[in-house]
Amino acid sequence: MQRRDETTLNDDFRPWLRQLSHRQRRLWLGALLMVSTVAAAIGLLALSGWFITTTAIAGALLAAGVSASVDIYRPGAGIRFFAIARTVSRYVERLYNHDTVLRLLADLRASLFAVLTRLDGRTLGRLRASEWLNRLTADIDTLDSLYLRLLAPPLVALLAIAGIGGLLGILVPGIGLSVGGLLLLVWAWLVVGQAGLGMAASRRRVATLDRLRSRTIEQIEGLAELSCYRTLSVHRRTLHDIEQRLYDDQRRLGRRQALGSALAGAGVSLAALLALWLGAHAYIEGELSGPSMVLMPLAVLAMNEALAVLPGAFTHLGATRASARRLNDLAASRGNLPETSDATVPAPGALEVALQGVILDYSVPGAGNLAPALEEVSFTLHAGQRVALLGASGAGKSSVAQLIVRLIDPSRGQVRVNDRDVRTLALGALRSRVGYLTQHTELFHDSLAANLRLGRSDATDEALWQALELVDLADWARELPRGLETWVGESGRQLSGGQARRVALARVILADTDLVMLDEPFSGVDEATAERIAARLDPWLAGRTVLYLAHDEAHLPGVTRRLWLRDGRLADGRGH
Repeated sequence: MQRRDETTLNDDFRPWLRQLSHRQRRLWLGALLMVSTVAAAIGLLALSGWFITTTAIAGALLAAGVSASVDIYRPGAGIRFFAIARTVSRYVERLYNHDTVLRLLADLRASLFAVLTRLDGRTLGRLRASEWLNRLTADIDTLDSLYLRLLAPPLVALLAIAGIGGLLGILVPGIGLSVGGLLLLVWAWLVVGQAGLGMAASRRRVATLDRLRSRTIEQIEGLAELSCYRTLSVHRRTLHDIEQRLYDDQRRLGRRQALGSALAGAGVSLAALLALWLGAHAYIEGELSGPSMVLMPLAVLAMNEALAVLPGAFTHLGATRASARRLNDLAASRGNLPETSDATVPAPGALEVALQGVILDYSVPGAGNLAPALEEVSFTLHAGQRVALLGASGAGKSSVAQLIVRLIDPSRGQVRVNDRDVRTLALGALRSRVGYLTQHTELFHDSLAANLRLGRSDATDEALWQALELVDLADWARELPRGLETWVGESGRQLSGGQARRVALARVILADTDLVMLDEPFSGVDEATAERIAARLDPWLAGRTVLYLAHDEAHLPGVTRRLWLRDGRLADGRGH
């Protein structure tokens, strides 16, 4: 079996080339705009050189008393056309291609975020949150160079070389072949040679930058603990070492990119000199006119525009390749929650849930023996019943909820819904029947309405207002500058903790599910507001199966049964 380190460029980039093909028309049009920009640059220099030389010769003849005439209108118009075309093409190309790349990055983020939503807790726990964030941001951003720098520019440069060779070949075939061959060698080095020089360092740089981001985030989050235990200096030294390795690779890549840029400039200059030398011989032999001889090296010099972007792109090819590999691993993630081929869906109506001898152990090889999160937990939540599962933080309440909605599977024992093992139920259908207010409130940098419609995408504005009324936020929302279209800020930053919690609760209400699990539904809310919301929730919860997860019994409407968890075990009485 082939090891991951032995994958080819084709293996690494094939999935992303397939993604690019979904916007094939835009990509080809963007490449055409690049070609038109380079063609205009070649035309501008070539025609300008021809025209200046022609007028200079005509002026010299007139000064010598020889009759001569030059049509200045058509060449002058051509020069103005190429000058304007180059400016317009460059502007439109940059605007259009960057818009295309932003669309592609949005497509990639959406598809990979969808992969993350299907992963279970154990799989997500393999990487830190900062590392998952790097996959969705930094790694995907690195892929923007795939089209803009690694695919279109070398293709455009090849077409430009062919165009230069053809133009010079029309005048003198041998010159076109010689200059085209030299430029092709320069192109090959800039693509293949520079990639080889920078591959290892640029790949290391991506991994080092990932570690630097993760360690920085961890140090900031744990600053108080690190200071308290006097280990902050150790972490700082670690960060300094990582930074030093990053700077070393950056300097190494900078030198190699500078080498590539120097070789590109020298190669184009040498090709222009070759065109001038061969053109001079052709002029002496009468095969070429003076203006055409000047035209050739100036046309070749325009190749700087096509070749200048290649050294930077291909020196850093390893970074793009490393990001593609990591994203390939993410896209291939399947988690540890397999579905059977004959998976069924729960029957309509309120759901019955039973945990039978459930043990949940998060221990992993090499991490030592950890106490199970849940140990021999058994209870039944009958259809239409409201049960409060009470306990201190870390008792295992959230683990029970994650087992029921099948974000994780038990190490031993069974979780049954309507007397069926959840592992035999269709995962998507099960989750669509469960409304789960998680311990942490997740809001996105979007409008209040968009955040609410995560609960039900087709919800009308009237349904949104009804849900906000139930959580006592309708009056507040009406006073917002743009009502439901007011943006809540990144992670709901424009909202207080209690308001954000109630928006998340309104989202669960909009989902209108048969089983409702509410983890600390009134955290961050004052006593009076909690009482009002509880009173409004009571009739809405009627006929649904409800599991409350809380520290105490306050403001839990309609509870008919109470269970206490302590250190992963069901306890007698009030947790004793």
